[in-house]
Amino acid sequence: MLSVSMLAAGPAFTMAAVGCRSDHTRWSEPEARGDHRLVLVRRGRFRRWADGTDADLDPTMAYLGAPGEEERFAHPVGGDVCTSVSFDPSLLGRPLAATTVYVDARVDLAHRRLLTAAGTGDLDYALTEELLRLVAAAAGGLPLRTVPADRALAAAARQAITEGAPEAAGLCSLAALLEVSPYRLSRVFSRETGVSLTRYRNRVRVSRAMDRITEGEASLADLAAQLGFADQAHLTRTVREHVGHTPTALRRLLAPGSRASRAARSRSDVLVPG
Repeated sequence: MLSVSMLAAGPAFTMAAVGCRSDHTRWSEPEARGDHRLVLVRRGRFRRWADGTDADLDPTMAYLGAPGEEERFAHPVGGDVCTSVSFDPSLLGRPLAATTVYVDARVDLAHRRLLTAAGTGDLDYALTEELLRLVAAAAGGLPLRTVPADRALAAAARQAITEGAPEAAGLCSLAALLEVSPYRLSRVFSRETGVSLTRYRNRVRVSRAMDRITEGEASLADLAAQLGFADQAHLTRTVREHVGHTPTALRRLLAPGSRASRAARSRSDVLVPG
């Protein structure tokens, strides 16, 4: 079951929260849309087939869709919640190719700031500016290659890391779980995603740190320990490397407890749990 809640609409874009409770493993009937759009996963995971190529989507992978592109979807592990931004390419001054892109921590932060801006009511400036930053950042991402076996291996590694599998605590144990050599896993993952396994794991941990900061986490030392960092300084260095801000600065950017932040989160919560 699909649920769509409009978050904002301007003369050259619309922004909606889309939730799906479906759990079917087979592909949906083909469909084609007439818009350019960026779709980012906020919770959950699903599969998308487009023009002969399929991809696994989760909070670390987004896609850019193009008019007339034939799509199918499958939800083998339950529901999901996404942000879908339809836009006129003239906003960026250039056409964008349909592709699947890696969502690094900076794009993740831009997504969160867009959701916060949606609650301010400043459609013409604040929201539009954050939207442009988000689409431009995502459009600059690296497309995934389409070698099926390697893509499947990289997707399995991503799943283990994002779901917090105990084996994902180390490269060798993760490789053993996936029944490949550590060398092959490292080489394939870097080639398929454009980032190393180390950086990807840290990207996921930074995302979790932003979740906790947005929720009002008071102790950075406790947060560092719970996320597996050596200490608070290690957490701070890693967060700053990935998003360009310290955890303390992120508290101000994401405004936990502010009217804007509460409004953005409440709009998400009324949709569908993932």
